[in-house]
Amino acid sequence: MSAADGWTRRGALGGGAALILASGVRAASPPAVRAPAGDFIGTADRNVLAFKGIRYGRAERFRAPVAVAMPGQTRPAREFGPVCPQSGPYGPQAEDCLFLNIWTTAADPRAQKPVMLYIHGGAYSNGSVTDPQNDGQALAARGDVVVVTVNHRLNALGYLYLARLDARFPDSGNAGQLDLILALRWVRDNIAAFGGDPSRVMVFGQSGGGAKIATLMGMPAAAGLFHRAATMSGQQVTASGPLNATSRARAYLGKLGVAETDLAPLLAMPVETLVEGLSATDPVMGGGVYFGPVLDMTWLVRHPFWPDANPLGNTIPMMLGNTHDETRAFIGLDSPKVRGLDWSNVAARMAPELRIDILPEWVVAQYRARYPDWSPTDVFYGATTAGRSWRGQVIEAEARADAGAPTWVYQVDFASRMDPRRGAFHTMDIPLVFGTLGATGSQTGVAADAQAASKAMQDSFVAFAITGDPDHAGAPNWPRYDRAQRATMVIDARSRVERDPRRWERELFARVPYIQPGT
Repeated sequence: MSAADGWTRRGALGGGAALILASGVRAASPPAVRAPAGDFIGTADRNVLAFKGIRYGRAERFRAPVAVAMPGQTRPAREFGPVCPQSGPYGPQAEDCLFLNIWTTAADPRAQKPVMLYIHGGAYSNGSVTDPQNDGQALAARGDVVVVTVNHRLNALGYLYLARLDARFPDSGNAGQLDLILALRWVRDNIAAFGGDPSRVMVFGQSGGGAKIATLMGMPAAAGLFHRAATMSGQQVTASGPLNATSRARAYLGKLGVAETDLAPLLAMPVETLVEGLSATDPVMGGGVYFGPVLDMTWLVRHPFWPDANPLGNTIPMMLGNTHDETRAFIGLDSPKVRGLDWSNVAARMAPELRIDILPEWVVAQYRARYPDWSPTDVFYGATTAGRSWRGQVIEAEARADAGAPTWVYQVDFASRMDPRRGAFHTMDIPLVFGTLGATGSQTGVAADAQAASKAMQDSFVAFAITGDPDHAGAPNWPRYDRAQRATMVIDARSRVERDPRRWERELFARVPYIQPGT
């Protein structure tokens, strides 16, 4: 038992504090819940009970996780657990990072509220649910849902595919996905004690979180663990092929100076060194080495959305969303790629950012003819968003429509109020859904227009969690997505449903094959 787990019942309840049990027996603070996995001491904030840093599993390096449960033992749940080691700013970081967090207004199994479980972005290498923009307090304060957020293994710790190099690590390429499945099992077995309904679990995730969800929908081990899914600017049409994943593993090992015939040093070296190795050059795409789910024929036996929507996920209602100006987030406005853009260089600079094989000069000419008032910068961001970031969402929506699967599509047009040049950039929807408009990093502002856009998103997401359909009273009718109408909810200060928004851009890029970056 670690120090984080080491509170005894006597220590947790010292000073005369008593439990508030899920059975309905109430006494003095601090708030606590008795669940099958243990008794958890949390905190209270404005009628919301928060239980942070609950351990759901442990894992040895590059191996599948194992569940952790301590029935009848009391553990503190007042602070976030460590974040997976990464090059990003979040901390504290530790390899032992399998923790989840819960916010609820009714820690009583009779409440039976739907559960909204969030999976963070940051591709597969970075990120954390400890970011203040995805704090669950405001969303749970509505009283409709129980909110859960999950940290898990990332980068090499979660997705380094070693199975073809060493038979001891058959699960290594999808270890991060297995962490999420283990967290979902924990929720299934314990969430009722926190007021949640284990038969109505909605997963939602932004960017890499959405991609992880798209992958989970096609993993047999995840079947039945969630019942609605919403992806926010995150798609996974194809997974990483095992040969490419092995090439990446070799490049990573080479960076660390580890021979592929003897992985013992890899198991012994400090985790900080493993993070440093992430700067290895990707042998397939160039740039930093890519890690992501692998078609290992064990946990993942076919691609999520190729050649069609994986039938495993087609019975699950799904929302797919993107922001209007995705790439204005991760291709900086003042970066060398954008600074000094003009008509003489925009095609050359845009080409590698499109991530598809299309004639960039032709693309620029098409945009100039269609939008004569656009600047080179406008064309650069418009084309890279439509051809690179939005494209996967369109493919997934079309695939589900073809399968007759219940699907709804949204687009966020609500733009940054802090820097209008950034438009409705990637991540803009996170504070709108969580209601964290004033949190550090949010660029929504807190004025009435932001409140209206946030209410529109929250109402739809909560309705979806409750019923499996985002359509609800007091909002424009939101039809299911099909190829004929392509109904899309446009989120803005005044939200509305549009038919096939950005049709011209969709058709422009549909003429060339799409390859999921990294796969």
